[in-house]
Amino acid sequence: MAHFAEIDETNTVIRVLVVPDEEEHRGQEFLAADLDLGGTWIQTSYNTINGVHLLDGTPLRLNFAGIGMTYDSERDVFHHPQPFPSFTLDDDGFWQAPVSKPDEGRHTWDEESLSWVVDDLPPTSPEIANNARE
Repeated sequence: MAHFAEIDETNTVIRVLVVPDEEEHRGQEFLAADLDLGGTWIQTSYNTINGVHLLDGTPLRLNFAGIGMTYDSERDVFHHPQPFPSFTLDDDGFWQAPVSKPDEGRHTWDEESLSWVVDDLPPTSPEIANNARE
């Protein structure tokens, strides 16, 4: 089965539908005309996340499209919404902080200071979560 994302006039994904394998080569026409859904449809891969194909295949359009994501026709990728106002989209379609994230430890982005801060939350585990419910 092939997946196709419908995008609106702002290139925002509004839905993702499955197309039978025998119609994959003409997914746009199949969905818009044959099923009378209209719209603009772009193929997406269920197995592509962050530019990696989970089954060692060829990644398609950086990410599997999800509702609210954006199709960037210039880069030919689906990307997530901007996480913070200071983040910029790189040439590959990934959001980048203005400062590199430290390699060691857990950090979260602080938009006010425009810096990564140490995440002092304790690590979670199933045991901790289960004990907290008792």
